[in-house]
Amino acid sequence: MSGPLVGVVTFPGSLDDRDAVRAVRLAGGEAVTLWHADGDLHGVDAVILPGGFSYGDYLRAGAIARFAPVMERVVDAAAGGMPVLGICNGFQVLCESHLLPGALIRNDHQLFICRDQRVRVENASTAWTASYLPGQEITIPLKNGEGGYIADERTLDALEAEGRVVLRYVGGNPNGSAREIAGICNPAGNVVGVMPHPEHAVEPGYGPDGPLGPRTGTDGLGFFTSILQRVMAAF
Repeated sequence: MSGPLVGVVTFPGSLDDRDAVRAVRLAGGEAVTLWHADGDLHGVDAVILPGGFSYGDYLRAGAIARFAPVMERVVDAAAGGMPVLGICNGFQVLCESHLLPGALIRNDHQLFICRDQRVRVENASTAWTASYLPGQEITIPLKNGEGGYIADERTLDALEAEGRVVLRYVGGNPNGSAREIAGICNPAGNVVGVMPHPEHAVEPGYGPDGPLGPRTGTDGLGFFTSILQRVMAAF
């Protein structure tokens, strides 16, 4: 029996797809590269939509990618329970595809931001965060120009009440996101969107300093070990 297969989609303009592939492999999984024009998911057990600028963000971040042939398959698979993670631009694609509520807009300070960011894991029961503890604070890179998460008050209240806020910014709001939200999930917890980049914090010595000081660089690895454990448990 083969191990878990995690698909990583490449859209025209993706730039963190290879980082996501490497993160999956470092966690012990097998990464499968998926192309935006693919008509099927090639038997993968989970899907990652990586960061970047899909289709150049020419219309609106993630708005064109939602119509890619592969996204038809992703939407159907997510409805059937397949775990899907959207990172940064992938988060935007998930919102544009209506797999997650709300939208991502231009940062409130109108500048692109790139820095190490501390976040708190609010929901450690999703398919992508089970390796963490509830309330655990981690440090992972953040880089975005349109990272401000917004939704109407009714939606925000529902996200809070249902425990669907997955990550929250700590130490200041970097982009004007409503209620310091850095990541959310769908009601089933299989679809997760996050704005920071866990795939850039998976190797000792290369990621950011942890909240306790040592340069462990692996605070983001839990996203990838979580999904492998979840998939293996379903075998």
